[in-house]
Amino acid sequence: MTAAVTHQRVKLPGPAPRIDRLVAQHLDIDRDLPALAELIETVNRHDGVDWLPTAASLRNEYEHPSGQDPAADIVLAWSGDRLVGFVSTDWRLREGRVHHFVAPTVHPELRHRGLGQALLRWAEAHVEGGIPTGTMGPPELPHLLVGWADLEIPEVAPFAAAAGYEVDHYGVMMVRRLDEPIPDAPLPPGLEVRPVRSEDHRPIWEADTEAFLDHREPAERTDADFVGWFSQPELDTSLWEVAWDGDEIAGSCLNFVWAAENERLGLSRGWLEHVSVRRPWRKRGLATALMCRSLRRFRDMGLAEAALGADAENLTGAVRLYESLGFHRVRTGANYRKGLVLPADPDGELGNRA
Repeated sequence: MTAAVTHQRVKLPGPAPRIDRLVAQHLDIDRDLPALAELIETVNRHDGVDWLPTAASLRNEYEHPSGQDPAADIVLAWSGDRLVGFVSTDWRLREGRVHHFVAPTVHPELRHRGLGQALLRWAEAHVEGGIPTGTMGPPELPHLLVGWADLEIPEVAPFAAAAGYEVDHYGVMMVRRLDEPIPDAPLPPGLEVRPVRSEDHRPIWEADTEAFLDHREPAERTDADFVGWFSQPELDTSLWEVAWDGDEIAGSCLNFVWAAENERLGLSRGWLEHVSVRRPWRKRGLATALMCRSLRRFRDMGLAEAALGADAENLTGAVRLYESLGFHRVRTGANYRKGLVLPADPDGELGNRA
C-alpha cells in the first residue's frame, strides 16, 4: 500500500527511531484508511489477534467519534511510502475521571527500533497539552492514561512497564464450539423475545447502557456512540435476542456475525458482543436463556463457534456464567494505566491528576 506523505507533518519527541526515511503525520481520513486497515491486519495476523478492520469499518468509527478528533488525535508513521506505525488517543468520562486511551502500533518488522516509544511519547504529550484547553475532557477532573494490550504478545508487558504503566485489571476472550450440547434454558415467566424493529434501537441502547453501569468504571455513552453503533457495516439486528417484560426491556444479547472477517481469518464464528440484564430482572436465569438462544441461532446458521470478551474480574460473575455454558478462555489481555501529573496553572487550578 502506498500513499503520498504530504498531510500535516508531526515531530515525534525524544530520540529519533532507527528507521530510514521516517515521517510522522496526522491522519487524512479521505486518503489513509486503506493503508491503515492493511497495517492493522498485518500486525494482528502476526500477533494472533482476530480483528481485521476494513477501511469502511474504520471510517464508520472515525466519522462518529465521541472523545476523539481523528484529524488531530491520530498520527501515522511512514517510512517512505510505507505505513509502519500509528498511535491514537481517545478520551472518555468514567465515574468522575477522564480516561485517555492511548494505543501505539508498530509493524512487526520494525519493532525494537524506538518507534513505539516515540509514538507513545507523542500521545502522552498530546493529551497533557490538551487538558488545560478543555479539548481532552473537563480539565477540573482527574485524568488517567490507559491502554489495552493482549498479553499473548511478548513485547507488551516490558513495553508497558518501561513506560511507567501498571496493570489495573485483566480481560479475557472466550470461545465455545457449537457442536457441543447447548443447555435448554427457557426464558423466565412473563418475558418474551420479539424481533427488533428500528423504533426499538434507542430503547435497546438505553437499557444496555443502564445495565452496564454496574460494570467496572463504565464509560459515559454519547449520541455519537449510538449513531456509530447502528451505522456499523454488516450490522444485522435480526440476530439480536432482546427480552421484553411488557413495554420494558429486561435484558439483551446483541449478536454479530462478521462474515467478511470470518472469511479472511478462515473462521466460522459468531460474536456475543453485549450480554446485559437490567437490575430488576437479574438472578432469574435471563442471561443464560438469552445466551443459549443466541448459541442455538448461531448453530442453526451453520457456524462452528461463538466468541465473546469479558472482564476477568467482572463484578457480576459473568465469567463464571460463561464457563458454565461451555466457553473457555483463549486469550488474556490487560488494562494498563498511568496517572498524569500536570504543572499548576497560575491560579493553582491544575496539578496532580492521578
